[in-house]
Amino acid sequence: MERSQRADHILDVAGELLVAWGYGRVTIDEIARRAKVGKGTVYLHWKTKDALLLAVMLKTQSRIHQRQLERIRADPLEILPSRLMRRHFLDFQGEPVLRALYTDDADILGRLNDTAKKEFAELMGQGDRYLRRHLEALREHGLVRDDTDVHHQQYALLATSNGFFTAEALLADRAPDTLEVRADILARTIRSALEVSADAGPGSGGPDSGPGSDLGSGPGSGSGCGPDAASTRMRVAAAAAAPEIIACYEHFTELCAQEMRRQIRD
Repeated sequence: MERSQRADHILDVAGELLVAWGYGRVTIDEIARRAKVGKGTVYLHWKTKDALLLAVMLKTQSRIHQRQLERIRADPLEILPSRLMRRHFLDFQGEPVLRALYTDDADILGRLNDTAKKEFAELMGQGDRYLRRHLEALREHGLVRDDTDVHHQQYALLATSNGFFTAEALLADRAPDTLEVRADILARTIRSALEVSADAGPGSGGPDSGPGSDLGSGPGSGSGCGPDAASTRMRVAAAAAAPEIIACYEHFTELCAQEMRRQIRD
């Protein structure tokens, strides 16, 4: 097994143990045993348990970013906040490590969450800057509203999304039945708050349009806008904005990779 493949295998095993046992019970000995490598082999890659488990978090986050980039490259309309966060929400529910991070689950993360906030402070700050630039690009191309400060829009987007993420734990007994339905509610909420309605320009449709629909090929459900004009305006605007947004997230993905390399023993 090559060094990089071995490291990936160790990360996968460490992630499974972190979710199953929690930070306090996970040991390098057990990770090595489950990965079928020597304890010294684990230390060849990472100096400490914390460095290894921080790398687990970064790898999981990077996987989410890669999926996001693939969707945007395939369909520029995926840059719309409602679409982006709907998919993000569904992706996060499939990643137990990130779910624990969002809900600050002390049983799983222990003190690792506090360590991550310190270690990744610069990375998180850069992520915030890229999200703001994402919104600015959407404003410039008429895809989100420009009648409020972009910082306020960014706060609204993050606060709304974080609320839905944490509600998975806090409101589990009162939530609608399926993840897809909850993702649709998130998308409608974001669309209503941020995006431009079809009758006002190249937006994503009104708040009643289905968030899971193909916004680029239909009439903009309930918008009153003709299918060809509304679809063409929106798709042209999204295609024009997408390259800069893709470049931002490509760079952010590389920053995550650099941070992962920083955690590896020299």
